[in-house]
Amino acid sequence: MSSIISDGDSSDGTAVSQGGIGLSNPLFSQSSRQMLDLVNRLHSTGVQVDIDLPQIAVIGSQSAGKSSLIESISGITLPRAAGTCTRCPTECRLSRSPGAWKCTVSLRIFEDGKFRTEAFGEVITKKSDVEERIRRAQWAILNPGIRTTRGSKYFLTEDDHGAALELTFSNNSVSLQISGPDVADLSFCDLPGLIAGVGSTGNTGDIDLVKNLVSSYIKRPSCIILLTVACESEYLVRFLMPMGAVADRFLPADFQNQGAQEIAKLHDPDGKRTIGVLTKPDRIPPGEEHNWISLIRGEKEALDNGWYCVKQPGSDQIKKGITWAHARKSEGEFFQSTAAWSELDPMYHKYLRTENLVERLSSILSDLISKRLPEIQDEIERSILATRDALNSFPKAPSADPQNEIASLLHAFVRDLAKHVDGVPEDGLLQAIRPAQEKFRRAVRVTAPDFQPFEKRYQKKKRIGKAKFLSNEEGHEDFTGSDSDEAAKLSGSDSGSDDVVAVEQSVYIDEVFECANQARTRELPGNYPFVVQETYIKSFVRKWHYPAQILCHTVFRTLGEHVQRLVHTHFGPFGQGQLEQRVRVILQDHLNKCMERAEERIDWLMKLESLPFSLNTHYLSDYKEKFLAHYRSAREKDRNPRLMTAIEEYSPSSTSSSYASGAREVSPSPTGIAKVLASLVEAGYPSVKPEALAKLIEPDGMEPALVIMADVRAYFQVAYKRFADNVPLAIDYELVWGAERDVLTTLNVGLRINSSDGHRICKELAQENPTVAGRREELSKKLERMHLAAQQLLKIGF
Repeated sequence: MSSIISDGDSSDGTAVSQGGIGLSNPLFSQSSRQMLDLVNRLHSTGVQVDIDLPQIAVIGSQSAGKSSLIESISGITLPRAAGTCTRCPTECRLSRSPGAWKCTVSLRIFEDGKFRTEAFGEVITKKSDVEERIRRAQWAILNPGIRTTRGSKYFLTEDDHGAALELTFSNNSVSLQISGPDVADLSFCDLPGLIAGVGSTGNTGDIDLVKNLVSSYIKRPSCIILLTVACESEYLVRFLMPMGAVADRFLPADFQNQGAQEIAKLHDPDGKRTIGVLTKPDRIPPGEEHNWISLIRGEKEALDNGWYCVKQPGSDQIKKGITWAHARKSEGEFFQSTAAWSELDPMYHKYLRTENLVERLSSILSDLISKRLPEIQDEIERSILATRDALNSFPKAPSADPQNEIASLLHAFVRDLAKHVDGVPEDGLLQAIRPAQEKFRRAVRVTAPDFQPFEKRYQKKKRIGKAKFLSNEEGHEDFTGSDSDEAAKLSGSDSGSDDVVAVEQSVYIDEVFECANQARTRELPGNYPFVVQETYIKSFVRKWHYPAQILCHTVFRTLGEHVQRLVHTHFGPFGQGQLEQRVRVILQDHLNKCMERAEERIDWLMKLESLPFSLNTHYLSDYKEKFLAHYRSAREKDRNPRLMTAIEEYSPSSTSSSYASGAREVSPSPTGIAKVLASLVEAGYPSVKPEALAKLIEPDGMEPALVIMADVRAYFQVAYKRFADNVPLAIDYELVWGAERDVLTTLNVGLRINSSDGHRICKELAQENPTVAGRREELSKKLERMHLAAQQLLKIGF
């Protein structure tokens, strides 16, 4: 097929300018031309992958006249075939230059997460050669398998007629760099025509592929959408005419292929960056011109930048080799001679003809570039900093001495592990372990024997309260209510499954007394063997093993998670992860051995506690005295509540104090407890305390049981505090400190980096992860693109 010969184009491709279009017009501002030239240079760096650069995207449905419009703007002829002609994006970078006309064709391929530009053939100096080169470039794009195995040169020389295509459409693009004295300074991208049906032999996946491809361009805020619409009845029916006015004659066979308007509205609903272009105005049926002219006037489907109408040469004219000058002249004659268009108000004539459209596109694009330029500079600077930071976050590339590098990593890990074992502020290992230690202490605490100084037959009516002296020394929050209440609280829903302990059953005084009597052998009356206390002591000591195991396992799990995080931090980025995996396995075995030693230590402590013993006689005696008084008081209050209440409510009055001191002044006569104390003072007992009056209550024979209960309860206080300290201490020494102890030697032996095969082993471990290497390369290329783009910005003096 013959190319359209440009104005004054000679046979050797040398152009003789007859006056330019758009920014090829010498009268157009130099600064605007610089803006467009700058963006072209920025596109040449590939930075559009990372930055939203201003660009014009030409979209339309099949047979909407896109190709003819682009040919008219660019001065070249595009490949034409039955069906869809454009099967991949075609990016055109047009720039005016004083030299001879030339065109460079490249393939822009996206592979492995990054773009690369590949030159496709030599520089073209004849416009007639462009069509064939573009056709072959598209053939190469649509056959990635052949291109990979045989290279791009294959497609420049082989015959492609009748050749099958691996792909029907592609996201990869053909790039054209065109320059010359009669070329408009403009950049745009021709996108495949939108389709809604593929027929019986087509691929339905192509519908979404083309739609997604178009969306990837026009969704960008800096993309100017050049929407081409053929002046044929499909668009008229779909968008302009009321539903009630649709007649059968307005339903063409390819109506389903109209979709460009919808996708443009989706990404630019307000029409701020869309320019509408009406093509093929000569096909409007007589009498329907007003429906299309309403778009030009902005009466329907109004766009901020308006609607334009162009008329391009028909296929017969193109075959005959019509020149661009004749094409423009024919276009002007059409709009001047066709009544509907020639009768438009003069203010709308600027929306007719290709040259007006191109000039407007150039103006809009240059204005957008000028507006976006400061933002582009800021984005490039921020991207350079972010890319540098990302590159710095990657591990160094594999060194020539992996053995020393791994040794350094091991030393750094061991130092960090020692620091965490010793303790670090905020969210460290020890802070994570502390809640488990507190739960353990509470779990042991609630195993205290719940002695009740009442007969069992009163179990539903009488209960002793919590001893006040315990709340003073161990914290009020743990000791509200009785021992059994506290045990029930921790063994219920308020505690996790790991904290469940056996609820301590209440032991009543008559049960203790019966147990004591059953244990007597050759003792004198009133004496009872120690085996009674020992039995009760062993009963609560047995309950300590489970909470100790829970604590040990919790610390082991917490420590393991903490160590594994440190392992990932130090070894994760190294190589392909083999070193991290091997270190994990070695350390897990190391921690398992530490765990075994900790469990052995707990078993040893349990054996010690099964033998009641304490040299802490002072605290043991003090607790015994306090618990005995506590139990006696409860029992005496039960037997003589009136007396005990009077004793508890008694407070020395001025009357009793004055009497006791021998004062002679007249005062009211003492009553109650005060009277009894006053009488004892007169009888020669001046230091008797009110609590001593409780001894006036007749003994009930349960005193031996009270002593046993006080003995056991006092020993629990001494023993549980000892155990609650020793178990966490043993776990800390064997497990937590044990994790750091000799760990460097363990790692060196396990990894065998100092063996005769050490160098080979380290080299294998140091092999870099391909993903990391690819990401580093991708970021390095991005940084290079950004630096090139920054240099281009400097050239304009911005």
